[in-house]
Amino acid sequence: MNVILLEKIGKLGSVGDQAVVKAGYARNYLFPKGMAIPATTANLADLESRRAELLAAPNEKVAAAQGRADKLRDVRVSIAVNAGEEGRLFGSVGTSDIADAVNATVTDVELVKAEVRLPEGPIRTTGEFEIVIDLDYDVEAVVTVEVVAA
Repeated sequence: MNVILLEKIGKLGSVGDQAVVKAGYARNYLFPKGMAIPATTANLADLESRRAELLAAPNEKVAAAQGRADKLRDVRVSIAVNAGEEGRLFGSVGTSDIADAVNATVTDVELVKAEVRLPEGPIRTTGEFEIVIDLDYDVEAVVTVEVVAA
């Protein structure tokens, strides 16, 4: 099914691009969320008249994400957990633990666990870690997390 994207979507494309997707993905996800419309001649003509408006909306969202990233710059949080003598944790520190610690430190940025990136999985040792926060629209921030034994 051919669709016109109204938002930038991962590997499909950016605003105004046409993409070929499976019909179920379009009907059940893209259309209800307002992320795409069917690629008909009427919608293509309407897109040309609304192109400036559609391109302005992502710019505002990028600016908002950049503002959040600026607030997270140089943030340092400490998480105390139970650990053994060799520095191995009894359990682990995951994305929700990090999001909660950042939210407690920086009150005007609401961070959700889906934005915290742990490519190597949860933290299982004590130490200091540089954690990447993905704020959408290719905006990232780096937060320093120190895991200490309680």
